[in-house]
Amino acid sequence: SCLCGSAPCLLCGCCPSAKNSTISRLLFTFFLFLGTLVSIIMIIPGVEKELHKLPGFCEGSGSVLGVQPHLNCGSFLGHKAVYRVGFAMAAFFALFAMLMVCVRSSKDPRAALQNGFWFFKFLALVGITVGAFYIPDGAFTSVWFYFGVVGSFLFILIQLVLLIDFAHSWSQLWLRNASESSAKGWYAALCTVTFIFYAASIAAVALLYVYYTKPQGCTEGKALISINLILCLIVSVVSILPKIQEAQPHSGLLQASLITLYTIYVTWSALANVPTQSCNPTLLVRNSTSTSSATATEPPTAWWDAPSIVGLVIFILCTLFISLRSSDHPQVNKLMLTEGSGEGAGPGPGEAERGEHRAYDNEQDGVSYNYTFFHLCLLLAALYIMMTLTNWYRPDESLQELRSPWTAVWVKICSSWVGLLLYLWTLVAPLLLPDRDFS
Repeated sequence: SCLCGSAPCLLCGCCPSAKNSTISRLLFTFFLFLGTLVSIIMIIPGVEKELHKLPGFCEGSGSVLGVQPHLNCGSFLGHKAVYRVGFAMAAFFALFAMLMVCVRSSKDPRAALQNGFWFFKFLALVGITVGAFYIPDGAFTSVWFYFGVVGSFLFILIQLVLLIDFAHSWSQLWLRNASESSAKGWYAALCTVTFIFYAASIAAVALLYVYYTKPQGCTEGKALISINLILCLIVSVVSILPKIQEAQPHSGLLQASLITLYTIYVTWSALANVPTQSCNPTLLVRNSTSTSSATATEPPTAWWDAPSIVGLVIFILCTLFISLRSSDHPQVNKLMLTEGSGEGAGPGPGEAERGEHRAYDNEQDGVSYNYTFFHLCLLLAALYIMMTLTNWYRPDESLQELRSPWTAVWVKICSSWVGLLLYLWTLVAPLLLPDRDFS
C-alpha cells in the first residue's frame, strides 16, 4: 500500500489524521519542489561543467550531435538543463490535468490515479525528465522561452490573487481579535507592521532610483519606477476613503502597504532584466567567448541575482498556499476552485476514538478541489520557476550569448499593473455592484 495506496504509509504514520485530498496536494507539490531542486543543482557551476558529457546534449562538444565544433556552449548547459527539467515538469502536470478533467468525486476511477500510485508517478516523472534531455537543441530553447513567459505571467497573476486574499484575511483577523479582546495591542501591531511595510517600500524606491537610473539617460527605468510609485499612492489613498471604509470596514492601509511592497519588488525584478548595462548594474553577461577565454583562476560567473532569490522564496510560499490553505472568502474559493475553510468531512467512523493516524477519504460526495485546475496551477508554477532560475534570459540568434530581453521587463511590469488593478477592484467593487454580497 506504500507504493500504490491512497497515501504513503510514512505520511500516515508520522502525521495526525488528515484529509486524503490534502496529502495528495502536498505530494504533487513535493514533486514540483523536487524538480526545482534538480534545476538548482543543474546550474551549480561544478555540475554545469559536467553536463557536456551527456550524449547529444551540447552542440559542438564533440558528442553525438556535434555538428558545430567551433561553438562552445559550455556556458549555456545549465540554462538548457533547467529548460528541459521545466519542460518535463510542465508535461507531467499537463498530462494529469487532462486525465482529471470532470472528476466529480472519489468514486470516479480516475480519482484513484490522482490519490494513489505515487511510486509509479515518480517513475513517470523521472522518465519524462530523462527523455527531455534527448530533445534536439535546434529552436527548442527559443520557442520554449515564450511558453515560459506566458506561463510565468499567469502564475504571477495567481500569486497576486493569493497575496490580495492573504492581506485582507490578515487585516480581518487582527481587527477581529482587537474587537473581541478590547486590547489595544492588536491595533498597535497593525500600525507597526503597516509602518514597516511602507518604510521598506520607500527605502526600496530610493535604492531603485540610485542604482537603476542615471542623471542622464535611463528614461525607461525612471518612468517605470515613477509610474508604479504613483499607482501605489493612489491605491493607498483609495483604501482609506470614507466611502470605501463604509462599504468595507476591514479595508485599510495594512493591505495597501503589503500590495505596495510586492509591487516595488516586481518593479525591482523588472529593472533587473533591463538589457542596458549602464542602467542595470545587476545585469548578468554570459557568452561562449568569455567562457572559452576564462582562466582557471577566475571566479565563476554569478548566475543568480537577488530578485531571483526573493522570487524563489515567494514561489515556495505561494505554492504551499495553493496546496494547503482554503480562503476565508467564498469568492476566492470560487476563483481558485477549492473547498471553503472549515468544510469537508471529518475523520472516518471510529478513527478519532481509536486514535489512528491515517488519511481518510473526504471526497466521496464531491471533490474538495478541482483536480484539473490544481494541476494547471502547478504547471504554471513549473514554468515560473524555470524562468526565475534562468533570470528570464534567452540565447541570441547566434547562440553565442545569453541576453535579457525587453520582453521579460514588460511582462513583469504589466503583471504589477494588473495586480494593482485587481486590488483596486476589491476596494471599489462593493460600491459599483451594491446588489452583490462582498462580505
